[in-house]
Amino acid sequence: MTALFALATSLLWGLADFGGGLLTRRTPALTVVVVSQTIATGVLGALVLATGAWTEAGPRLWFAVAAGLIGPVAILCFYEALARGPMGVVSPLTAVSVAVPVSVGLLLGERPGLLQIAGIAVAVTGVVLAGGPQRAGGSVQRRTLLLTLVGALGFGACVALIAEASTTLTGLFLALFVQRLTNVVAGGTALYVSVRRGSPALPEGGFPWGALPLLAFVGLADVAANGTYSVAAQHGPVTVAAVLASLYPVVTALAARGFLSERLRGVQAAGAGLALMGTLLLAAG
Repeated sequence: MTALFALATSLLWGLADFGGGLLTRRTPALTVVVVSQTIATGVLGALVLATGAWTEAGPRLWFAVAAGLIGPVAILCFYEALARGPMGVVSPLTAVSVAVPVSVGLLLGERPGLLQIAGIAVAVTGVVLAGGPQRAGGSVQRRTLLLTLVGALGFGACVALIAEASTTLTGLFLALFVQRLTNVVAGGTALYVSVRRGSPALPEGGFPWGALPLLAFVGLADVAANGTYSVAAQHGPVTVAAVLASLYPVVTALAARGFLSERLRGVQAAGAGLALMGTLLLAAG
């Protein structure tokens, strides 16, 4: 179950990142974050009401609040990086996010077996190689790298926090709702300040109503990915769940190849193969 839900997390996050990157090329990143997360918050609010999840409110929800404060910063930085550089290069660099939940798992006493350690090493190496050799360059490239790393570490922190925010399925609905509500409040405040300082909140043509379905997909896929990761982490080793969930950059790179015709270099294809090999080793372990 851990492998199944963690791989579902990779698929959902990968597609959400691809959609978010596309949207940010036409609409300010902060607006994309606020609108997509508002839609997700509305859906989660309905789930909380329908399941009576509000009755499980407790101190653990502070983990969700913390994740909600970190999340907008991480998403904003990552979407900006995706808009500045090729998705097939930027997205795999977020593999460093796996360091946060894996470290938490080790601190909590988890000790993966030799086969799983090998799988972790192979999978992470594969995801990094899937980014290709394009690292060097001028100031734009360095700024893109910095944005990507900040986003990646923020994602890792959110993953670790939301996994600690609940122990039941209905509690997970409540935790995700609190996280997203905090996202909207924090992101909305930042958007208001940005507009007051003269930055545009919308593209020249006004609100992109035609992009509303994609905005909804991005927000809901991101929420669903957080949910499937929490289930994976609760039913198996966090170290394994985190590494399998970190394969999402490969999904983004393949989506960029399929829809945007971004060419994959030989080292990127080899990286994708290593990521798959690492997945098989983790599953076997």
